[in-house]
Amino acid sequence: MIRRIRLLVWKELIELGQDPRLFSLVILAPVIQLVMLAYAATTDVRNVPVVFADADRSATSRELISRFDQSPTFTVVDVVTAGTDINSYLERGDAWIAVAIPPGFGDEIAAARSQTVQVIADGSDSNSAGVSLGYATSVIAAFGGEVAVRANQVTGQRAAAAATGPSMEAQVRVWFNPRLESRDFMIPGIVALLLLVITTNLSSMGIVREKELGTLEQLNVTPLGRSELILGKLLPYALVGIIDVVLVLAVAVLWFEVPLRGSLALLLATTLIYLLSTLGLGLLVSTLSSTQQQAMMTTTFFFLMPMIYLSGFVFPIENMPAAIQPFTYLIPLRYFLVILRSIFLKGVGLETIWPETLALAGWGVVILALAISRSSKRSG
Repeated sequence: MIRRIRLLVWKELIELGQDPRLFSLVILAPVIQLVMLAYAATTDVRNVPVVFADADRSATSRELISRFDQSPTFTVVDVVTAGTDINSYLERGDAWIAVAIPPGFGDEIAAARSQTVQVIADGSDSNSAGVSLGYATSVIAAFGGEVAVRANQVTGQRAAAAATGPSMEAQVRVWFNPRLESRDFMIPGIVALLLLVITTNLSSMGIVREKELGTLEQLNVTPLGRSELILGKLLPYALVGIIDVVLVLAVAVLWFEVPLRGSLALLLATTLIYLLSTLGLGLLVSTLSSTQQQAMMTTTFFFLMPMIYLSGFVFPIENMPAAIQPFTYLIPLRYFLVILRSIFLKGVGLETIWPETLALAGWGVVILALAISRSSKRSG
């Protein structure tokens, strides 16, 4: 019995080794994923982009800005004058935190009078927003304490410095998700992820199934052109994707009560562009694979899992190492996550998310063209 099992095991290993593509997937994919994801998968919050609205433009306000800039937790992306100028930074996601310094800030501090600094957070990502707010208020409190000590040292009142404590405090406001509900951030991302998994896997099986059944050669001798074959294979999965979109959006809004503050028409239009990318990716995988097993493993190991971890679905891209971040621009899920969360939570229009929409459309056109060019179906 043991001998028969041993021989069967040896037979399976030999067959696995005779399929170089499948063997490389099994051996190389886990190593590549571990190396890449070990750097990307981090819950630390650092390099938080912050914008300042400095209405004072004094030495004291510049010193406060410098404290944030010197901190490893924050990256100052810009300093504007008017408080209204920070809106676009938070809407586009270019800044997670905005700090508004009021006019007369430096004079009030010099006169040893308390001052309030307004801190506004983009609450779309509740976890990152909460941690970032904690760091921001700590920096402001520490700076206020140092300023109070310096002011009292000048007047020789060291004991008073210890009694009065910090001379400034942070007034916190949270936009887009005031209650910091993590569900409002995660569910739009899950919508994007479900569409990616379903449509990519289904379309990757399309041509491969024909290869395995031997019907691809029969299709080759029909009057069908290459474009007709591709459309015939992709349109059913596109229809499935559209049905899934309607269903999951209905569940997200009606059951989980995720606020849809933006345009539903814009959401559906950008979703169609996203489906172009996912279906094109699945088609490309089908041209690279000989069996359905290869197609599924290639899709899962080399595309789906890296996309999940590197797209910002789980871990913020800004927290990833600088060497990893450029790879995230190759991931369509990154752009669609920004689009979905911006429309759902921020209620923005195309004038704000057009860069991501354009990048997503370009990605879809390129990947679909590459997949079609690799197709072995002869035209005419």
